[in-house]
Amino acid sequence: MSILFKGLRIINPDGSEESTDYVFDNREFSEKSSSNSSHVNQEINASGWILSPGWIDLRCSMGEPGHEYKESIESLAECLVVSGFSTAVILPNTDPVIQSKGDVDYVLNRSKRYTPEFLIQGAATKDTNGENLTEILDMHHQSGVSIFGEGIKPLANGDRYMKILQYLQKFDGVLFDHAYDPLLAIYGQMHEGECSTMLGMKGFPNLAEDVAIQRNLEIIRYAGGRVHFQTLNTAKGVNLIRQAKAEGLNVTADVSIYQLLFDDGELVDFDPNLKVLPPFRGSADRAALIEGIKDGTIDALVSNHQPEDRDSKFMEFDLANFGMVGLQTFLPALVLLEKELGWSLLIEKITAGPTRILPHELNQSWTIFDPEGDWSYNEKSNKSLSSNSPWYGKELKGLVKYVIQKGELIEVNV
Repeated sequence: MSILFKGLRIINPDGSEESTDYVFDNREFSEKSSSNSSHVNQEINASGWILSPGWIDLRCSMGEPGHEYKESIESLAECLVVSGFSTAVILPNTDPVIQSKGDVDYVLNRSKRYTPEFLIQGAATKDTNGENLTEILDMHHQSGVSIFGEGIKPLANGDRYMKILQYLQKFDGVLFDHAYDPLLAIYGQMHEGECSTMLGMKGFPNLAEDVAIQRNLEIIRYAGGRVHFQTLNTAKGVNLIRQAKAEGLNVTADVSIYQLLFDDGELVDFDPNLKVLPPFRGSADRAALIEGIKDGTIDALVSNHQPEDRDSKFMEFDLANFGMVGLQTFLPALVLLEKELGWSLLIEKITAGPTRILPHELNQSWTIFDPEGDWSYNEKSNKSLSSNSPWYGKELKGLVKYVIQKGELIEVNV
């Protein structure tokens, strides 16, 4: 069946826009021409909708295996589709941890039936405890894993950090690093500052991240290798990565999109849905993150999707788990940031930026979305098995309309 999309907005890298008709026909999606438009079966008025390459999320958690009630492979795949994502890097922090060829193959085989592409971040140390290394070479040669890390945990052992970098250089692998010093951050519940003092909460100082990033950059200078720093959120951390890039170190970085929308002042009501790691910082750190996105220091935006069941979140703030679901609210978050950053830059940070980081060839895919589309984020529209979001139960703007993945045109309904 041939379908014509009339008047799609194309955002060019320089920020200019144009309106173009596209045709989906015989599993192919391309600009309208005389050869593909002669037998159109259906026309869709896409005026105002934006077309972009398929979105890529470099940091996404799930519960399966072990905690399928939080997020199964099936529910995550559905979340990715309705959220506009064609590819996601899956963190290894399941139960058991994704740390062997068998663990990787289980997830990849289960995910093949769905259209989003799952890329595995294999655990770099056994049970992500920072000590004994996993079979890194075996996971790469037998199952194609080229991304390694500890997921939601920091790799705090400097010796292991160096040895992992040396292993990864044998096949041009990349270390995904969630950098902070766990002892400097011990018992931390939120950003250390005026607000934490007022609320009587143990703070998580900027120092915990800054020291870890600085140490890890020194190890990279010594050992070489590729490192992608995840979830930057301090001004000094951004500047350290900026300096490392200028020096020529092979490093990249991302930021969780919600770090650009919330600050530590939002926690005055002790909403456990706002308890995330790294924590929301202050206005100066947010300004540094925005500047890092604009000047290219930060290469990608991530959802940092961390599904948690009700029993893990709805309790005293200091006992609640860290994390927020972030897939279905990703486009509404982009809409809120668009006036400050512009669609061209935002789209680059979820398409071309992540593509340059990944050591994988990706399938061609597309996302079509309506930045003005209104919808209710509630039990009916939520595709995740978890609902730990401060936006749950609210009206949001920004709606994915269609995705083209693995040659399939999928209409999104929420």
